[in-house]
Amino acid sequence: MTATTGFTRRLAAAAMLLALAGCNTTDIASVEEPAAVPMTGQTNDPAPGFENVAAGSEEDFILNVGRRVYFTQDSAKLDSVAMATLDNQAAWLNRNPRWLLKLQGFADDSGSASKMEALSQKRADAAMAYLASKGVDAGRMWAKGYGNDREVRDCTDRSCKVQNRRVVTNLRTTRD
Repeated sequence: MTATTGFTRRLAAAAMLLALAGCNTTDIASVEEPAAVPMTGQTNDPAPGFENVAAGSEEDFILNVGRRVYFTQDSAKLDSVAMATLDNQAAWLNRNPRWLLKLQGFADDSGSASKMEALSQKRADAAMAYLASKGVDAGRMWAKGYGNDREVRDCTDRSCKVQNRRVVTNLRTTRD
């Protein structure tokens, strides 16, 4: 193939692509894509697919506040990270008083099943007491310890086990 023939073929292919790009059918033209929220590259950009989360919704709570706090081994003491998360929860809950809260405690520590259940209850109670101290009406909350019945991960590695040492704040519209 000569250089002229190759150039002619590339030119013809480019012309075909331009012609196709100019094609427009009624079906395609009538479909409007939703306007995408511009991404700025900032940490607080909305997560793709969650741009239209309603303020005060359960999705808003989960995405923008966080519903889990974690504990060190064999402890129900809130650390500074847990308190910061609970501070955010309390502020959100005080702005959205329609929600009730079920605080679920979990454990994955050393000891018997009854010890794990007691520790998980202490963790849930600690989170509930902290939220109450920040103005969340105690009548909106109840706590339940589940011990190590509902592990996030079944593992022996320390960095993995810490995921099971948690309290999860679940929003409810009625008591269960």
